[in-house]
Amino acid sequence: MKSRADLLLADPFPVPKVPVWARPRGLVLHDADAAYLAGAALNSLDILVRQDLSWAGAWRQRLALQSAAAAVNLTGRREEQSALRDTHYLRAAGVDPGPSGHLLMAWRRLASRTTSCDEEVVRPVAEQHFGLHWEDALTEVVANAADMMVSSRPAPVLAAELAAAVYRARPDAELLGFWLADMLLAQKFRWPLPVPLLMGQVASPVFKSGENRKRIRPGGEGWGRAVSLAYATAAAEACDLGADLAQRAGRLTGVAPKLRAKGSGDVIKLLLSDDAVPGSWSSPKLSARGARRLFDRLGQLGAVRELSGRPTFRLYGL
Repeated sequence: MKSRADLLLADPFPVPKVPVWARPRGLVLHDADAAYLAGAALNSLDILVRQDLSWAGAWRQRLALQSAAAAVNLTGRREEQSALRDTHYLRAAGVDPGPSGHLLMAWRRLASRTTSCDEEVVRPVAEQHFGLHWEDALTEVVANAADMMVSSRPAPVLAAELAAAVYRARPDAELLGFWLADMLLAQKFRWPLPVPLLMGQVASPVFKSGENRKRIRPGGEGWGRAVSLAYATAAAEACDLGADLAQRAGRLTGVAPKLRAKGSGDVIKLLLSDDAVPGSWSSPKLSARGARRLFDRLGQLGAVRELSGRPTFRLYGL
C-alpha cells in the first residue's frame, strides 16, 4: 500500500513569472507594442501550462470562476465569485443553477475539456449555458475558426478576430465570443486544455476608450490592441495565481504523510484538481463526518482554506 507521501510528487519546476517590463502599464498607443507585451507574457504562461503541474486543475478552475464572475457582471447581475461558488457546489443534483450558474458551468467546461472549436463542441455550450438559439450565422463563424487554425498570424490577433466575428454575426452572443477566443488561443498554442483568460479582463482599463471611457465592443476601434493588452495582463495574473497556488499545494502535499484517515489521498487530489471541495464530501472510504474532521485537521496544519466564511455548509480549497 502506498504511503501518503507517495500519493503526490512534488512539482519539479518553479512557476514562471511574467517580468515587469512585459506587464502593461499606462497607455499603450500602438498595436505593435501591445502585441509585443502579449507575446512576452503569453510565453511565460505557455511554459507554465506545459509543465503539467499537480495543481493545474485547481488553477484553471479558479480562473474559470474569475471569468464567470466577470461575465455575470457584464450581464448586469450581482453575483460575485463567492455566490457563484456556492451555487455550483451546494446545489442539489438536478437543480437548475440559473443564468449565472450556467455561465460558471460554461467557463468550467472550457477549463476542463480538450481544445476544439468544432460545432459539435461549441453548440451545446452555446445553447445550454449561454442560452443562445443556434443558427446558420454561428455555424459559419465556427467553421471559419478552422481556417484560422492554419493561419501563421499571431494567436491573440486571431482570437480577437474570432470574438469580433461572433459579435458581428450575433451581438447577443458576445460572451460566447470571449469563450471561443480562449479556445482558439489554446488550439493555436497546442495546449492540452484551454486557460480562461480574456473574459476576466473585460472590466479592465484596456477595454475602455474615449473621454467617457466607454467599453470597446468586439470589432470596434482599438479592439485588437485591447485584446493583446488583455492577454498580456491575464497571462501575468494567471502566472501570479499559479505561484500562489504552488506554495499552497506544496503545503498540502507536505502534510500528506501526517494524515491517517482512509480516503485522505482522494481528498488531496480533489483539492488539487478543483476550485473547492464541500466540507460534506464523502466517499466509500471516508464518511462525511470523517471528511469534516479531515478538513479541520488540514486547516489547523495551514494546508487548506475555508472559502465560504460560514460555520456551516463550508467549502475548502487551496
